Amino acid sequence: MRFIVSSGTLLKNLQSIGGIISNNNVLPILESFLFQIDNNQLTVVSTDLETTMKVRIPIQSGDQGELCVQAKVLTEYLKNLPEQPITFDISTVDFGIDITSEQGKYKIVGESANNFPTEPSADNATEFTMPAKELSDGISKAIIAVNHDDMRPAMNGVFFELGKNNMTMVATDAHRLVRCVKSDVNCPKSDSFIVPKKALNQLKNNLNQSTEITVAYNKNHLFVNSENLQLSCRLIDAKFPDYKIVIPADNPYKLTIDKLEFLSALRRVSVFSNKLTNQVVLDIQGNSLHLYAQDVDFSFEGNERMQCQYNGEDMKIAFNARLLIELIVVLEGEEIEFELSTPTRAGIIRPVDKKDHEDLLMLIMPLMIGA
Repeated sequence: MRFIVSSGTLLKNLQSIGGIISNNNVLPILESFLFQIDNNQLTVVSTDLETTMKVRIPIQSGDQGELCVQAKVLTEYLKNLPEQPITFDISTVDFGIDITSEQGKYKIVGESANNFPTEPSADNATEFTMPAKELSDGISKAIIAVNHDDMRPAMNGVFFELGKNNMTMVATDAHRLVRCVKSDVNCPKSDSFIVPKKALNQLKNNLNQSTEITVAYNKNHLFVNSENLQLSCRLIDAKFPDYKIVIPADNPYKLTIDKLEFLSALRRVSVFSNKLTNQVVLDIQGNSLHLYAQDVDFSFEGNERMQCQYNGEDMKIAFNARLLIELIVVLEGEEIEFELSTPTRAGIIRPVDKKDHEDLLMLIMPLMIGA
């Protein structure tokens, strides 16, 4: 078998799906890419048994066949190669691979494609289409709050709740909750499933923002197909907690503040907070906001004051600054709004300028002041 391909195009596509490959694989074959050559198209597949990604690359070839290629060796070689056409000559007997470039000739050994795991089948799948940009945007916001506790598998992914005229993405780590509703998505029926974080990270990093994608799912797997990228992953088999009961029904006090000004002040003040709790106190009095933090073990203290718009009773409420910053960073617009009630009840954060066809809510639990 023989094919010619652009080194830069090949490297870009290998890197886009290489994040699937784990460092601690149970099977050596999982450290390889599967190459499938079909005349003028090369399909490259990577998998960790839970998630599978596939890209299609234009090549010059009149051959057909498939083999496995060691991912790390090939990727490292391409990283150090200037952009140019390179030629792959593959033995169909022992799967030896000769790579020829302008600089020289290199030899690696491939492996039979028969040893590569088969992809899951999309049997009995429910399917719909949506803009890739909307899915990528929703994932980027919800994934921040995904849990990392193996004892709570249901919270180790994003919960997708489908409705006839909307799609809701929810994630929580018990300290924060993000709910992003996209109202410009038409799903075939009401349904729900949980998608693991690793697969979603790969999706949001690689989706072409300007295209429509096809989303399909069955009892066990999710399938996402775009123009040149395919992903399938095993769904998390667990029951997501009832997130609606933790969202306060009535937080009457409204704090409106400039996003960038608040974010900068929060980052500065948090430098002086206790490194275990990252606690920063928000002392709201009228239209004045006082942020302060301290670490009594090292006699550190940070204070800043800024103007705000506030409608409610004066209040002191504390949050984990690191968790709060991660939420605020992905909010769009110039101003954000806190909906508050008491220092012991969850605060809700929303953008003041809402995007079309989107309802975004972020919830964060307060800390006990002085903790």
